[in-house]
Formats: sequence, structure tokens, C-alpha cells
Amino acid sequence: MTSPSLQKSQPQFQSPAMGWSRDQMAQRAALDIPDGAYVNLGIGIPEQVARYVPEGREVIYHTENGLLGMGVAPEPGAEDSELINAGKKPVTAIPGAAYFHHADSFAMIRGHHIDICVLGAMQISQSGDLANWSTGAADAIPAVGGAMDLVAGVKTIYVITQHTTKNGEPKLVEHCTYPLTGRQVVNRIYTDLAVIAVTPEGFEVLELAPGVDFETVQQRTGGTVFLSEQLNQAAKQAPETAIKFADSNSADYALK
Repeated sequence: MTSPSLQKSQPQFQSPAMGWSRDQMAQRAALDIPDGAYVNLGIGIPEQVARYVPEGREVIYHTENGLLGMGVAPEPGAEDSELINAGKKPVTAIPGAAYFHHADSFAMIRGHHIDICVLGAMQISQSGDLANWSTGAADAIPAVGGAMDLVAGVKTIYVITQHTTKNGEPKLVEHCTYPLTGRQVVNRIYTDLAVIAVTPEGFEVLELAPGVDFETVQQRTGGTVFLSEQLNQAAKQAPETAIKFADSNSADYALK
């Protein structure tokens, strides 16, 4: 089962003055998904990850409502009302895709058969706790839904989110104040400012977005945050140079 159809749509965009746009955040996360991975994409920015499969790489996308081999969104006018993702948005299916019962789909999740899940977030704690379904307000949605199963059953959890709320409040915090989706479940975070790993010591900055320095990330993060050893060395050797990629193919994130 291959995914050539996922490689046809490579949207063009202009870089913002500082940091990554929503599309660029999705593209950056896609770079860290290894060849042959089975991946579930959450609603919102994570959905865009399917548009950025690197050329020559095979990634199989899963959706909770019963499809393995999900493709990109269809062209306007080509939608099939019976072919949708878990967010009720029209999708396509790649050659060799499989359809199955909703219960079988969750058996795949709960049985640890999905390699990576990419989700959005309201808050992430420095210990990897995730809150992404409710603010706890009286009019908030009443239940956590499938995200609880995903963070408990999927091997690796990536989060894509803006670094702060619209009001400038940190989303990366010492302790979550919103109802939790799962405890100590997040492995890596992709924001408009940086790529960040969750470690026992706190938030480790692996890569800074263009035009962003560590002080900016530090000011907008509510928990312990520090530069990776690789970025520390790069900063000492060439502090005037934009710090670029960490090794995104580290053994810690290889498929198990």
C-alpha cells in the first residue's frame, strides 16, 4: 500500500516574519514521521500533516471511524458524502485502503497497532500531560471522546499547537489546569516557535523556528524550558547564526 496521492499536494506559502505558519508547523511535523508509519491525525492543524508526506516516503493514515489508508482532502466538487474522517470532513482513500467497523478501528488503537498520533492541544505540561478537549467551563463539550483512547494506546504522541493562546497565555505549562486527556503521554511538540521534546527535566528545545530566539520561547513558556545540547553547542560556536534542525531521526522516536 503506497501513498503517492499524498505527495501531489505540496502547498506553497510565504514565511511569516517570525516563526512558522500553521501549514509550516504541519510540514515540520511530517518530516519527523518515519517511512512505513501508521499514523492517526487529530482535528485542526494535525489534519494538514497528510499534505506534506516527503517524497519517497510511505505513511499510512488511520481515522477512528474506520479507514486505514486515508488520503488528502478531495478537490471541490469531488467530495463523497460517505467518505469522511473522524472530524466529519471529506477525505479520499489511497489505493489499497481498507474500511472496517468502528469497533475494529478502536481495537487497532487500544492494541497499540498505531505508531504515531498527531493531536492539537489546549495545554501540555512539562511532564507530558495533555489537555485538549475541554476548558472545564459549564458550556464545554461533555466528554473527552476518542482522544483518550489515542493517547493511551498509540505508541508516540506528537502535538501541534500555537505556543500561546490568543490572549498570549502559555499553552506549555508546569501543570495543566484544564481537564486532562492523558497523563505523561506527549513525546514531542510542534509550535509556531519551536520543536520541543518532553523530557524528565522539562521542555527541551530541539529546533527554533526562523526569526525566533531562545529568549522568546522562554518568555512564552509556562514551565521549565532549556536548549538541547546540540543547540547549545551551535549557539556557542555561531551565536549570530539562526539555529537549525536537531536530529529528528533520533533513536528515541524510531518506530518500535
